Amino acid sequence: MRTREERRFQVIGNIVMIILTACALLPMILLVLSSLTDNDTLIRNGYSFLPEKFSLQAYTYIFSTGNSVIHAYGISILLTVVGTTCSLVITTLLAYALSKKALPGKGVLTFIVFFTMLFNGGLVPTYMNYTNVFGLKNTFWGLLIPSLLTNGFNILLMKSYFVTGVPDEVLEAAYIDGASEFKTFYSIALPLAKPIVATIGLFAGIAYWNDWMNGYIYLTKRTDLYSIQNLLNRMIQNIQFLTQSSANISNANVGLSSIPAVSVRMAMAVVGVLPIVIVYPFVQNNFVKGITLGGVKG
Repeated sequence: MRTREERRFQVIGNIVMIILTACALLPMILLVLSSLTDNDTLIRNGYSFLPEKFSLQAYTYIFSTGNSVIHAYGISILLTVVGTTCSLVITTLLAYALSKKALPGKGVLTFIVFFTMLFNGGLVPTYMNYTNVFGLKNTFWGLLIPSLLTNGFNILLMKSYFVTGVPDEVLEAAYIDGASEFKTFYSIALPLAKPIVATIGLFAGIAYWNDWMNGYIYLTKRTDLYSIQNLLNRMIQNIQFLTQSSANISNANVGLSSIPAVSVRMAMAVVGVLPIVIVYPFVQNNFVKGITLGGVKG
């Protein structure tokens, strides 16, 4: 039977968690409701959990302006799947190698990985190399390759998990049974590392899905390769341009009146974040476990 102190701690803990959950959910709910609010009502009354008038005008504008949102979704999904898969392969193989105590030059390799967390080559040299040397400009590879370079934090996180979460005795038993290094990695270490793989996969997937910088820099002509983030960013820029230039355009007020300039921003945020919200619950358990065990110093 619980003591009075335990019950009091449980009640306080539940209250704190309810408050934190509300702090996370309420902004999302307000975002969705604002995207469904009539633009004039939103301008007049501001953001509200009880909108005076609902409207789908913002979503209608997004999906009917001639910009193929569905096509951009397809590019984003393809980019996220391919990028996450390649990132997991590179990160997992390198992290597993660094977790080996007998690896020659392990200290140097670990330092090189850690060094990438502190310094990088800078935007201009990176752009010149990718465009002039590798020819990634206006190609799908321009969206994929720049973000595919090894992430030092992810590698060290996974390396720590291999050290602490995969017992050496199990690996040695596989070696005794005649398993090769790759067989041991694929059949023993990788299944045991499922939580951290899911965690790193979530990190990489979110990074690829939310990335708009690569498309902004490397896609100057191929607008058909725009991801959903690039497309929404271009739509916002177009709306801002029309708004700022309305004084110089004849009959601009008539055209601008049909653009839900305020609510469309909320709708764009919903369109951009919705897939992540749908996928996250399926990897949540592994994500928490991976962060907890992978964060232990190895």
